[in-house]
Amino acid sequence: MIVRVSFSSLGDSRWYEYVVRFLLGGAATVMTGLVGQLWGPAVGGLFLAFPAMLCASATLVETHERRRKKEAGLTGDRRGADAAALDAVGAALGSVGLMAFAAVVLRTDASAPWTSLALASLAWALAAGCCWWIYKRLRKARS
Repeated sequence: MIVRVSFSSLGDSRWYEYVVRFLLGGAATVMTGLVGQLWGPAVGGLFLAFPAMLCASATLVETHERRRKKEAGLTGDRRGADAAALDAVGAALGSVGLMAFAAVVLRTDASAPWTSLALASLAWALAAGCCWWIYKRLRKARS
């Protein structure tokens, strides 16, 4: 499978779905801020790795897949659940990359922010890419 960008799915969304994404993502961000205020920035920082859009995107991905299948005359229940699960796996793999990013920022010299950002971004890409590669190999071995 080759990773690629497709903008065609932007037309599949309804206006209110963007509102839902905005509100749920904002709510997750506010909750992270409240956790940081209550228990300090070290604990609040742990919650920054939570993909704020996951709660919104998982439900919307499932809805879109069900709608596509219904238009084709099928129920789409299984496909919608599978698509949402795959979206959640992607978020989890990306979160591992965010942990690698945070670890590099923590360990690099704060007086060189651009170098720190570049190294942390590279660590994120490598960690997320390796997790994706391992995930694909494990799925292939199971089937």
